[in-house]
Amino acid sequence: MSITVEKTPLEGLLILRPRVFKDVRGFFYESYNQESFAAAGVSIPFVQDNHSRSAQGTLRGLHFQTSPGQAKLVRCTLGAIWDVAVDIRPDSPTFGKHFGIELRPDDATMFFVPVGFAHGFVVLSEFAEVQYKCSNVYNPKTEAGIMWNDPDFNVQWPLDGIEPLLSDRDKGNQSFKEWKSK
Repeated sequence: MSITVEKTPLEGLLILRPRVFKDVRGFFYESYNQESFAAAGVSIPFVQDNHSRSAQGTLRGLHFQTSPGQAKLVRCTLGAIWDVAVDIRPDSPTFGKHFGIELRPDDATMFFVPVGFAHGFVVLSEFAEVQYKCSNVYNPKTEAGIMWNDPDFNVQWPLDGIEPLLSDRDKGNQSFKEWKSK
């Protein structure tokens, strides 16, 4: 398996593009190969896989686990999403900065979000399915979130004037200032 790795302006946050084999029948690619990913700089063990399906306008995030944290390898396998990661590592030179990328199945692009980032996405298509690997199992006692529209981040979500569909949990997420004060 060969993977093209692109660094982002935020240390550790990576865009990964696997080699995709296409012909008249469709396509094939390895979505994960431990050896190839380690060679590309992603050598953490993944212990949980998640799969979500969401309707257009659904916004999930900005989520993170406080301890021990949770790295994610994210891909969109149906539809399209705008995927965002925010650096919440207090000692990082890019603390409070974000990066976003559109993910869709056409090119199999994946987004590696290391521990220390809040993560979220909004669905751009009629429906989207998102699959992601996690470095630690989900623990509801350490789940946390920051408001998707926090003015300190100024994320430009491509919502085209519509109100996003939010879970009750995401409606109650704290501000970045509140999180920093804890």
